Amino acid sequence: MTRTVISSAKKEVIIGFDRPFCVIGERINPTGRKKLAAEMKAGDFSTVESDALAQVAAGAHMLDVNAGIPLADEPKILADTIKLVQSLVDVPLAIDSSIVEALEAGLEVYQGKPLLNSVTGEEERLEVILPMVKKYGCAVVGISNDETGISEDPDVRYEVAKKIVERAADYGIPKEDIVIDPLVMPIGALGTAGRGALSLIRRLREELKVNTTCGASNVSFGLPNRHQLNQAFLAMAAGAGMTSAILNPLHEPEMVGLLGADVINGVDKDCTTWIRKFREPAAETEDGRGARGGRGERRRRRVA
Repeated sequence: MTRTVISSAKKEVIIGFDRPFCVIGERINPTGRKKLAAEMKAGDFSTVESDALAQVAAGAHMLDVNAGIPLADEPKILADTIKLVQSLVDVPLAIDSSIVEALEAGLEVYQGKPLLNSVTGEEERLEVILPMVKKYGCAVVGISNDETGISEDPDVRYEVAKKIVERAADYGIPKEDIVIDPLVMPIGALGTAGRGALSLIRRLREELKVNTTCGASNVSFGLPNRHQLNQAFLAMAAGAGMTSAILNPLHEPEMVGLLGADVINGVDKDCTTWIRKFREPAAETEDGRGARGGRGERRRRRVA
């Protein structure tokens, strides 16, 4: 089984086919959040602090950290954000930027083994990012697009993923340290996007034997009732072999769907996590003791 190990200074997370689905919290990202972008640019990290703590409390196993703010010193802001978040929470981080200098600034201050987000199949990107991955001993997200853009054909995206894995091997980077993003398309714009993504996820698991991730909300873009659609997609994607995703853990439908997928896939041992979250507390009697053991409790409950 392919296992991708990510760590902070205090905690290790394993992404793998035989492990519970890894939830990567997406909220520390100023893209589309004008208030957060203005705060981070001004050196105010109060929202970052609250978002970090809330996501971990909601069940995120990792956090994605992005500081992509126009006309700002992204390398410094990203490094400062990473240091702050690591002082607040124990979970590992994904260092997220399209700017090479920002990625390296983040790697220089990070404590542990992060997930670098990301490298594409573009030659120029491969030649810059892969040596960095090797130098710092981190894991990396490989995104299935190249110089030709994002193909609607899942087979083309598979070949790009294969190229990334092969080129990484040339640098001595094992497939265990490559997490492929197959690029889930909005199903509202491309009706075959769901089937195509699930087929590609299966191939990546069975043929390339790599772990996978995605931006979970992409599939529902432009459609109503997005959280329930995301929930359905994530559960099906986990069944097809996806092992992690970047999403908002504060959205209950998506989290419940993934907890259910862990049960069905047999990676929630003895359904422990599911039971702990959803078991009803024992009713209390007048003397304050639980009602378990009484005559009523011995009666078999009817299944609804």
